[in-house]
Amino acid sequence: MCGGQGLVTVGEIGERRLIDLMMRQLTPMPDMPLPFWDDASAVSLGGGRTAVLKTDMLVWETDVPEGMTPFQAARKAVVMNFSDLGSKGVRPLAFLVSLGLPRSFSAEAVEEMARGLDAGAREYGAYVVGGDTNEAGDVIISGMAYGVADEDKLMRREGAQPGDVLATTGGFGRTAAAFKILLEGYAAPPGLRDALVESVYMPRARVEEGAALAGSGAVSASMDSSDGLAVSLHELSRSSGVGFRVDRLPSSPEAEEFAELHGVDLSDLVLYGGEEYELVFTVRPGEVEAARSALRRVGCSLVEVGEVTADRRIVYVEDGEEKPIRMAGWEHFKG
Repeated sequence: MCGGQGLVTVGEIGERRLIDLMMRQLTPMPDMPLPFWDDASAVSLGGGRTAVLKTDMLVWETDVPEGMTPFQAARKAVVMNFSDLGSKGVRPLAFLVSLGLPRSFSAEAVEEMARGLDAGAREYGAYVVGGDTNEAGDVIISGMAYGVADEDKLMRREGAQPGDVLATTGGFGRTAAAFKILLEGYAAPPGLRDALVESVYMPRARVEEGAALAGSGAVSASMDSSDGLAVSLHELSRSSGVGFRVDRLPSSPEAEEFAELHGVDLSDLVLYGGEEYELVFTVRPGEVEAARSALRRVGCSLVEVGEVTADRRIVYVEDGEEKPIRMAGWEHFKG
């Protein structure tokens, strides 16, 4: 009996508890290079090499805001998957896609989606190598990314140690501000509006940045921030058994301008947004310059945010006051 009266629903428990329930029914593969709860999955190929896999889906009703084109939606489906490979330090090689399509959906729109899939893959040096189509009640773009890496170079969620430096590959808050424009009717001057909305319509994965950080050997833990900075910190905390003290809010200039314009809380935009696809990572104290130099070589700056702590608390320090960072952000089935 599925979804019967009186049974707990997925909407009540949310995506994370649902995944925990499912994982308890699965048999772990022996010697998995990456554990179940990491950003991607991996299978050993022998000789120290590993295949790294990621699957993620985009559903039109819940994931495509007004104004996004089929090209942009399909490209974003690629970026979503490649971002998780990048957070492990892996460059994607290939992409598979399954399309669920209503009968009434335009064939021209599907052609545009194919161009978006190709553009997204080629942007990161990969190729779309196949897939499947089927009839569905909504448009669903389900992708799978594939890459190969040296197992000892993989950056995992676990591994952060007290005293490590907490850092990101960029600023946060653009997408949270953009969703206020797209979903809540907030206004902004044309230049600011375009920059914010672009962050949602045309996101970019930090693939080269992840590969550079992995090559530096300086990173102790890493993950992608697509569910929001706060969620990323809590997931890294769970995986590594540590806490975080955020001393410097990694806010983007556009988020700062939007917050000042509307009097909204900047820390809410930065911490509790999502779909930003930055990397959130920790660096061993004596190797910060190595990580910084590696990112600089690929045109990126290392943004120091705070430090790893021995206790499990996750706090943001503002004007000398410690404020708890809640486990809040995007979660499927809850929103």
